[in-house]
Amino acid sequence: MNWEIIGIWLGAVLTLMLYSFLYRDNPFYKFAEHLFVGMSAGYWVIYNIFNVLKPNFWDELTGAGDGSPDYFMIIPGIFGMFMLARLVPKIAGLSRMALAMIVGTGAGLSLVSTLQTNCLSQIEGTIMPLSGVGTMGFIDNLIVVVGVVCGLVYFFFSKPHEGLTGKAAGVGITILMVAFGASFGYTVMARISLLIGQAQFLLFDWLPTMGIHL
Repeated sequence: MNWEIIGIWLGAVLTLMLYSFLYRDNPFYKFAEHLFVGMSAGYWVIYNIFNVLKPNFWDELTGAGDGSPDYFMIIPGIFGMFMLARLVPKIAGLSRMALAMIVGTGAGLSLVSTLQTNCLSQIEGTIMPLSGVGTMGFIDNLIVVVGVVCGLVYFFFSKPHEGLTGKAAGVGITILMVAFGASFGYTVMARISLLIGQAQFLLFDWLPTMGIHL
C-alpha cells in the first residue's frame, strides 16, 4: 500500500471539499470544516499537554527534571483547576479568580515590553535627521516625519479640524489609508500565494496519480 499516494488523495479530496463552498454551502464543506477544526483542537490539546503542562508544571512539581520537587507549583495547579470550574455551573465563579490572575499578570509582564516596542521604539524610529542624508534620504525622512505628525493631528479631537489643522488631518487620513491599503494588499498576496500553492498541489501532485500529466 502506497501511503504517499493515499495522503495525496486525502489532501486533494479535502481541498476540493473546502473549495466546494465557492459554489454554495454544502455537507461536503461542513464535513471538511469540522474535521479541520476537530483535528486542530485535538492536536493543540496533545501539544499543550506534552510541551507545556508536563515540562512546566508536572516535571517541576514532581522533580522529574532535576530531582528537586517544587511544591510552589501547586498554586498554579489550583488556578488551572479553577479554569475547569466553568464546566460546573455551581462553582463556575471560581474561574473568575484564575482569569483575574491571568489578566493581571499578563498586563503587568507585558507593560514594559509593550512600552518599549510599541511606544518608545516607534517614537525613536520617527526621529530622523533632515540634513546630511542626501536628497533621497531627505525625501524619505521628510515623508516619515510629516506622515507621523499629520497622523497624530488627525487623532487630535480637542480642536476642530479646520484651517491648517484640517489640512494636516487630511494628509494624516491619507497616510493612514495608504498604510491600511498596503497592509490589506499584503494579506491578500499572502492568501493568493496559499491558493497558488494548493493549486500546484492539485495539478502537479494529485493529477499525476491518475496518469494525467500537465
